[in-house]
Amino acid sequence: MLIKTKAIVLTSLKYGDADLIVKCLTEEGVKSYLLRSIFRTKSKKLKTGYFQPLSQLDITAVHNNKGNLNKITEVRVSYLYQTLATDIYKQSIALFLAEVLSYALKEEEQNTVQFQYIENSLKWLDHHHAFANFHLLFLLQLTKFLGFYPDVTYMDALFFDLEEGCFCASKPTRHFLSNQKLILFKSLIGIKFDHMEGLKWNSENRQVVLDILLEYYELHLPGFKKPRSLKVLKEVFNEIS
Repeated sequence: MLIKTKAIVLTSLKYGDADLIVKCLTEEGVKSYLLRSIFRTKSKKLKTGYFQPLSQLDITAVHNNKGNLNKITEVRVSYLYQTLATDIYKQSIALFLAEVLSYALKEEEQNTVQFQYIENSLKWLDHHHAFANFHLLFLLQLTKFLGFYPDVTYMDALFFDLEEGCFCASKPTRHFLSNQKLILFKSLIGIKFDHMEGLKWNSENRQVVLDILLEYYELHLPGFKKPRSLKVLKEVFNEIS
């Protein structure tokens, strides 16, 4: 079936000498494509440069819907990043989030609202200069679409149960937050991207919250693993006070 859709690149992997396998979040869900001979062709329609992590594209593709690799016949940039491709801090965020999304999003799932959230969030990151907490809020908000956003019914409680995803008065036996970690986690809930500057966090605070969020993902998403780019992200953001 021939489909025209927006796509956000998650991963690209060279296959053999000349082919490329690309995994994208599309408006139809997560799809994987085999781009044959792309490293040899001089075609203007398909170039490897289009398929960088989190590139936003308009594609024409053949979706076979049989679990096999799909085919892209035409591609163009739908949104050209102004700073995301050149700012080292934003690049490190992009690589990290692309990995997280590739682990967290499932092939068969179609969610238009989720696609729009990711698309618009990346545009926000591209446009703004105060973004040190962006990846943290992005991950928390993404849990709304993944089905495990924190239950805030008893937000004044002394503990947060990471396994159950809720605040509670009694201390859980394992995987819970309390004291300073709980305060940091709670301060992220309800914040919007435009108000992130109100979080007066240093690099240590950010790393604590990031570790909390990744543990939360691991507990709720079978097969989820910490991205390989995590180390680079932490090293880069150590430079931001």
